[in-house]
Amino acid sequence: MRALRLGRILLVVAMGLCMAATLWVARHLGIPDRQCRRQRWTRCFMAALCRALPYRIHVHGKLPDAPMLWLSNHVSWVDIAVLGQLTPLVFLAKDEVRQWPIAGRLAASAGTFFVCRGASDGQRLRLEMGKHLRQQGPLVIFPEGTTTDGRDVRTFHGRLLACAVEQGVPVQPVALRYLRDGQRCDVSPFIGDDDLVSHLLRLLRQPLIDVHVHLLPPIPSTGKERAALAHASQAAVRSALQSLPVATPASGPVASPA
Repeated sequence: MRALRLGRILLVVAMGLCMAATLWVARHLGIPDRQCRRQRWTRCFMAALCRALPYRIHVHGKLPDAPMLWLSNHVSWVDIAVLGQLTPLVFLAKDEVRQWPIAGRLAASAGTFFVCRGASDGQRLRLEMGKHLRQQGPLVIFPEGTTTDGRDVRTFHGRLLACAVEQGVPVQPVALRYLRDGQRCDVSPFIGDDDLVSHLLRLLRQPLIDVHVHLLPPIPSTGKERAALAHASQAAVRSALQSLPVATPASGPVASPA
């Protein structure tokens, strides 16, 4: 089973290399660059990655049909693939993600916003994120600023929520849970000094893990302070993590990328 999963991962890596190479060649040939195409390819890559991993994904709630700022708790690097396969999304990620092989190149091509640790360009980043939301593009951030073991959430930082307040765009709280047999999975979190390859190899040895994506009721941002909006979103996600039943309910299938 592990060898089969590893083979699937290698096929996904090969697919990602082909996508990244094609985008590079197209750019240097002057072929018109379309973000919708790049996002569609990135979504296909993320969906293929999720299928290659020992995950079964359940989506609870309705996908937003309007641009929103998604605020999710953060458990693992897999969170990006889990959310990114659902619908065309742009993420805010740490600058080191840009250096990840294949995934970093695809993330940059898909329009990911990168933030440097301790960077002083917050004003520029806020304006660019606001422009993206204004142009009807959903955006995902992990406002804890780091990964956790999934038991609870850390403080949601409100600094980057100003773009939603200024544009009058609602926020979409998201609670992510990784469960096995109805209990929290201890292998899924990517925390501390863990490295990507070691974590991936551990995952490939695991039996099936259920990933629950809870799309909670959106929270209007109009007239709210960013700190209050962050607090309300954090409270919604924390309540979901602590009060939702651990049984695996029936849920609709995850849509395949178009």
